[in-house]
Amino acid sequence: MGTVRLTTAQALIKFLNQQYIHVDGEESPFVEGVFNVFGHGNVVGIGQALEQDAGHLKVIQGKNEQGMAHAAIAYSREMLRRKIYAVTTSAGPGSANLIAAAGTALANNIPVLLLPADTFATRQPDPVLQQLEHEHSTAITTNDAFLAVSRYWDRVTRPEQLMSSLIRAFEVMTDPGKAGPATICISQDVEGEAFDFDEHFFEKRVHYLDRKAPVERELQGAAERIRASKKPIIIVGGGARYSGARDILMKLAEKHNIPLVETQAGKSTVESNFPKNLGGVGILGTMAANKAARQADLVIGVGTRYTDFTTSSKTAFDFERTKFLNINVSRLQTYKLDGFQVVADAKVALENLEALLVGYETEYGEMLGDWKAEWLSERTRLSTVTFSRENFKPEIKDQFSQQVLNEYSDALKTELAQSTAMIAINDTIDPESVVVGSAGSLPGDLQRLWHSSVPNTYHLEYGFSCMGYEIAGTLGAKLAHPDREVYAMVGDGSFLMLHSELITAIQYNHKINILLFDNSGFGCINNLQMENGSGTYCCEFRTHDNQIMNIDYAKVAEGYGAKTYRANTIDELKAALEDAKKQTASTLIEMKVLPKTMTDGYDSWWNVGVAEVSKRKSIQRAYEARQEKLKMAKQY
Repeated sequence: MGTVRLTTAQALIKFLNQQYIHVDGEESPFVEGVFNVFGHGNVVGIGQALEQDAGHLKVIQGKNEQGMAHAAIAYSREMLRRKIYAVTTSAGPGSANLIAAAGTALANNIPVLLLPADTFATRQPDPVLQQLEHEHSTAITTNDAFLAVSRYWDRVTRPEQLMSSLIRAFEVMTDPGKAGPATICISQDVEGEAFDFDEHFFEKRVHYLDRKAPVERELQGAAERIRASKKPIIIVGGGARYSGARDILMKLAEKHNIPLVETQAGKSTVESNFPKNLGGVGILGTMAANKAARQADLVIGVGTRYTDFTTSSKTAFDFERTKFLNINVSRLQTYKLDGFQVVADAKVALENLEALLVGYETEYGEMLGDWKAEWLSERTRLSTVTFSRENFKPEIKDQFSQQVLNEYSDALKTELAQSTAMIAINDTIDPESVVVGSAGSLPGDLQRLWHSSVPNTYHLEYGFSCMGYEIAGTLGAKLAHPDREVYAMVGDGSFLMLHSELITAIQYNHKINILLFDNSGFGCINNLQMENGSGTYCCEFRTHDNQIMNIDYAKVAEGYGAKTYRANTIDELKAALEDAKKQTASTLIEMKVLPKTMTDGYDSWWNVGVAEVSKRKSIQRAYEARQEKLKMAKQY
């Protein structure tokens, strides 16, 4: 047996260079590169190995561990989970900063290789800098926190352990049914230790992403349920997008008059202007999609996890009569809502079903066209919201008085409504551009109002809805699509959480565009607390003497080196967008928007934990209303 003597870190990098993925007859390297923030736990180990010989791997210096991991996650998602970046950090707080990103990857089923350094395997210098100490176990480190947010987790305390650990990690990351973050914690002294590794370990490895076909029992059962239904709907989830099911979804919808409704992860799998596409469903859905959901007697979930936002906390459907047919590569997901289970690739399953549905047609008739036209009319109304200082009725009603709205208008020097700005952006940027969002009120406006006329141009991280994802995610999307414009849709609250990878984008000349909606507060949660009877508490950005803060975010970005704009009118916004297209450097457009001017819900409900006991009558009423809604909700 031939061997090669390498350090553990050198063996890691050599192995990463030899991993390939095979999908639909095409083979390509699976690991694109490595994001890093170096510290004492990894700089002389993995850092040395990368400096010595990175191979084909692109090495990018991040500015925040969570941020660079989010960029890696976004890249993998844009590459339909067929390519990844690895992420290396130091021990202690460096690794702890990855926890939120690991949760984001796990919730969204996105493969990413996380390589947090760990404390010394020998324990000779314990406790080392940034090491935690527990009375009941010396073996516990910061990295044990990754157990809850990893699809695969391991700790390497000897060089030879690396081999089995990496093989398991790549098996998990390249399995569509299990895809998620693989975390391998390598003790910092072990990174530099040498071992005589078997040469076969470094041979080219091809991971086959084979499309699982449904068995005959699954096909016949699915076809029977569809043919017996009068008003089915298809929920297009992220799994439909990753499998490339666009064409067969459109074909089935057109041929059988079946409406398509979308989750955040599934949006733009099929273009918004497709006549049978009714848009987002659930809490952030359109009125058209939610009407279809109410009438559906069969819900065909294609690659969806049925989160509470998709099901309106299990109130979106008539569970007394509605049946569920679940198509998913994950067996776990097919069991939800007592559905009939088809454990298979979405594209293959739908293609195999096509021949069994000949002659079938739903009873919707012209309803789908009518519902869509009605929603488009509502969208047009939302594109022309005009502020008035005397009798303004924002979309979020009965929360801020006219006096408070005027105060915001004066403090922010704006009359711009968020929904109007959103639609203006949609109408102005190039259709093939990619938009990225994650948290706050913008996901609702995006799912309801954003029209994707080109497939796979919508990127909303809503499995975890992690504040701070937007700008880092836009960098990841740009790495995946270097020839496209990419736009971060971010609120001021999320911008403040994390925008460090704007600097990385500038540093490496990866142009991104940041569209910053500033309403001086955590507007989404302010809506939620007031809707449920509370006052406005700790969600507005006000000074110690109760003055609304007006922060110059454009100046912040300008200091980093971005080209910046301030746009508080539609004309200013459109001009800024057009000019930003011409720039080669990253840009930021700051928009001051009025609170309460985002879209509100359309025939949907969200179950949140309202206080059962309160001195406020409004909270008591909110609690009673919640109890009534729960009577109509499915319990599991």
